[in-house]
Amino acid sequence: MARSLQIYDQLLRFTLFQGISHGDLMQMVGHTKFGFVKLPPGKRIFRNGDRCDRLYFLINGRLRSETVSADGTYSVTEEIDAPHLLQPERLFGIDQRFRGVVRTVTDANFITIDKKEVTALSESIIVFRLNLINIFATRAQQSADALWTAAPDSLRGRIAQFVAARCQSPTGPKTVSILMERLARELNVRRIEISRTLNDMQSEGLVVLSRGRIMVPALERLTNPPQPSRREGA
Repeated sequence: MARSLQIYDQLLRFTLFQGISHGDLMQMVGHTKFGFVKLPPGKRIFRNGDRCDRLYFLINGRLRSETVSADGTYSVTEEIDAPHLLQPERLFGIDQRFRGVVRTVTDANFITIDKKEVTALSESIIVFRLNLINIFATRAQQSADALWTAAPDSLRGRIAQFVAARCQSPTGPKTVSILMERLARELNVRRIEISRTLNDMQSEGLVVLSRGRIMVPALERLTNPPQPSRREGA
């Protein structure tokens, strides 16, 4: 009973289980085959192209995710804290394989549910099914809307947009491994403009630059920079 209550409390931290009645959720806990995984730091959870046959719920710990561009010329690395559901959209659809490489940074604990159990829960609990559909729909809408979002007028805004569009989480530290020439081609500007803008951003503490690498201490500061305060009477 104590174990069931512990699982119950952990599941309620995730959007997928919000709105499910106490009775249905307790029945789910009692009849669903959950997996429990504990991994030490530095352990790989999956790599690019591994088959996605279960949902991974990170209930505590921190992960590092690295995703490489299709042509292999640049990558984005970010850290992810619990609670977090790893790439649920990969469980169904035309491409049922994970994207990128995910490793543990600290000791990490997961609850897993395999695809057969997810399908059974979707058939038996309508709120679970609706929550799952909402997750898929939201991610599809965000991807579609991004194609129609006007590019920022400023180059620094376009750099921020470039980074944010390739991250799973809108907050926290990110590292983009990319040459300035490659970033310049992506944004259709001259390399000198990229260099000048990034150095200005570094002087403001928004990024830290090293050869072939842009470290973003906090993505939320990059995408929502503080506005200069207006003088009284202005």
